Amino acid sequence: MGIFWDLLQQDELEKQQEQANSLEDRVTLLETELNNTKALLKKTLVALETHLVRDIDGDGKMG
Repeated sequence: MGIFWDLLQQDELEKQQEQANSLEDRVTLLETELNNTKALLKKTLVALETHLVRDIDGDGKMG
């Protein structure tokens, strides 16, 4: 019975490791997407401020 219990525990440990790796990959992907979204937002804000000739974000400068 002991060997089967060890196998079951090992299987559970492997499943948890896979989930942790998957979660880390997803977090990395989300961080990358967030950075891309921030960059796009900044470009959009610069273009909008330049077009409207207004300081929209309140940073004291246009563009």
